[in-house]
Amino acid sequence: MAETSTHLAGGFTWIDWAVVVGLFALTHCIGQWSAGKPSTIREFFLGGRKLPWYAVSASIIATEISAVTLISLPATVFNAGGNITYLQLGLIGLFLARWIVALWLIPKYYEREIYSPYDYMGNVLGPKARTLTTVLFSIGGVLGQAARVYLTGIVLQIVLNDELAAFERATGIPGLWAAIAVIGVIAVVWTWLGGMATVIWTDAVLFLIFLAAIVFAFYSAVSRVSGGLEEVIAVGDAAGKFRILDLEATFSRPYTIWAALIANTLVGVGAFGTDQLMAQRVFCCRNAGDAKKAMLASYGSMLVAVAVAMVGIALYAYYQQNPLQGAAAELYAQKNDRIFPIFIVEVMPAGMRGLIIAGAFAAAISSLDSILAALSQTVMSAFVLKEGVQRSEEDERRAVRTSKFLVLAFGVLLCVIAAFCEVIQRDERFKDVLNLALSMPTYTQGAVLATFALAFFLGRRLDASGLLFSAPLSVLMVVAIAWHEAWTRPVLFAGLGALALAWVATRLLAADETLGLRAFRTALLLAGCALVLWGNDQNWVVAWPWFAPAGLVIAFLFGWGLAVPRRA
Repeated sequence: MAETSTHLAGGFTWIDWAVVVGLFALTHCIGQWSAGKPSTIREFFLGGRKLPWYAVSASIIATEISAVTLISLPATVFNAGGNITYLQLGLIGLFLARWIVALWLIPKYYEREIYSPYDYMGNVLGPKARTLTTVLFSIGGVLGQAARVYLTGIVLQIVLNDELAAFERATGIPGLWAAIAVIGVIAVVWTWLGGMATVIWTDAVLFLIFLAAIVFAFYSAVSRVSGGLEEVIAVGDAAGKFRILDLEATFSRPYTIWAALIANTLVGVGAFGTDQLMAQRVFCCRNAGDAKKAMLASYGSMLVAVAVAMVGIALYAYYQQNPLQGAAAELYAQKNDRIFPIFIVEVMPAGMRGLIIAGAFAAAISSLDSILAALSQTVMSAFVLKEGVQRSEEDERRAVRTSKFLVLAFGVLLCVIAAFCEVIQRDERFKDVLNLALSMPTYTQGAVLATFALAFFLGRRLDASGLLFSAPLSVLMVVAIAWHEAWTRPVLFAGLGALALAWVATRLLAADETLGLRAFRTALLLAGCALVLWGNDQNWVVAWPWFAPAGLVIAFLFGWGLAVPRRA
């Protein structure tokens, strides 16, 4: 933590503090006034199913963008060799994904009142499918959002350098941990007070703050470049910053046209359709029609992403004329994701600086309160609430209290993992926090997608028994192709060994299968284990967008092959 002592010119003033506190106080009041006080689980997790589609759409955008986009995307564009090829993933892949979710998934979800995609999968494939997907979502959601909280903590470390350094000297607690804790406390409090309705309305307000922050950041950078916008465009064009299409057929780079068309379309279907973080919002609409509107309108997030990428090009033009020096150059050398926070602290005027930091805070908190609500709801549905059982008023109040306790518990867990993301970022592939944050949920996303696909296409013929083995096999395959470190092989052997023992204990002697079927399925599972080890032996360099498709194929095929057909 010694590197955080580097001092930048500028710093937070009382004006900046007033802007941040004022905006968040306003957001809190609007959220509480709009949401009211939930007294039932339906109100806490579905907002009473009466929220307007435009508020839901703004909430989806606010959660999708996150602090990773606001802070790390400008750095990705700014850095040597950087450009806007990242935008392919959203402009193409997420466009197709939204239409798939709107046309096929949302109508299925509104056939009956459910709280999550995992309820749908459980209704079709059985309770084990809901439990499995809840666990997978919880793992992926915690990992992905922890990386986003970590990034915002880095921003606060730079902006509040003096204040956090003094806190660290007085308490011995690292300044980064303190910054992460502040984000966590605000998100927990907002989710605790009003449930999903508060989350959506505060997200809608935070989105407006976020949008204003982008506009002012771009204006601030362009206005300080000699030659203005024309010079920014000329410098960016000369450096190749406006390159948007990468047509190379490779699995090793994350931002290619093929990753956008194939991999990120699947990732997007997982994110918007089967990941409760996003999907929970569409369950809060009045009907399927409003839910479709909210989903399709949320494509407006790409306008925001384009604007944020332009901030990166404007920063590049500015620092071509005003090269980094002294403490700023030292901080950038330590972590190149810091370029935008450095600009905020050293260049932007008081008040506007507060607005930008409020925008970063807004993005982080809108993502964090969303995942807290989603994690709490899925755990309640899978392990606490009994489907179809009428609950008394006291039961409802008790369930709401339990939900709030889960919000607090998951908030603490997320913040702890966020504090340790710095260790993960030491890996060369994840020096860019954008790649780190986007890759984390994809370890489990393929297995969740496969569960939905089996429920959608084969649910009447199969149960979830095969998925109990194919889903862990899918996650292990992603680990096998993603990592080739010394620890990878022992972890794979341990995971595959545990899977084999579980098979022997539960399926090898199953009385409801013939000897031939047991032999075939045992051989199939062993082939899957061998495939995982073979994949690790290849030492492939596979970019994160392909993790989910690889996991989907493994989980679907082996989930199908290992499943027990339903009896008529």
